[in-house]
Amino acid sequence: MLQKETEFINQGCWSDFFNASVTICDRDGIIVYVNEKAAKQFEKYGGKKLLGKDLLDCHPEPSRSRLKQMLIEPIENIYTTEKDGLRKMIVQKPWMDRETFMGVVEFSFELPANLPLFQR
Repeated sequence: MLQKETEFINQGCWSDFFNASVTICDRDGIIVYVNEKAAKQFEKYGGKKLLGKDLLDCHPEPSRSRLKQMLIEPIENIYTTEKDGLRKMIVQKPWMDRETFMGVVEFSFELPANLPLFQR
């Protein structure tokens, strides 16, 4: 690996520089990580102060029940949403450490208004 690449990686977690919100909770639903974009997105709810808080408290029904299910068994939840004219893709997947289910990771990123679809 090149020295420049090594220095970049050592500066912090790759997801801190990723242009999407990344939030991770453990199997108890406790928020253990939010990247910079997620902290900014959830600033009015506490941003980085959400670390250590229960993610279930941040979700109304039916999202809350779906998240509870996801914390019991390693299943995924993928959908799009629109609010105030802004479309987003939400990808919630099991956080795994080899074969051990550790919790849930969520990626949330903005979608362009005219997102192309390529049939391949």
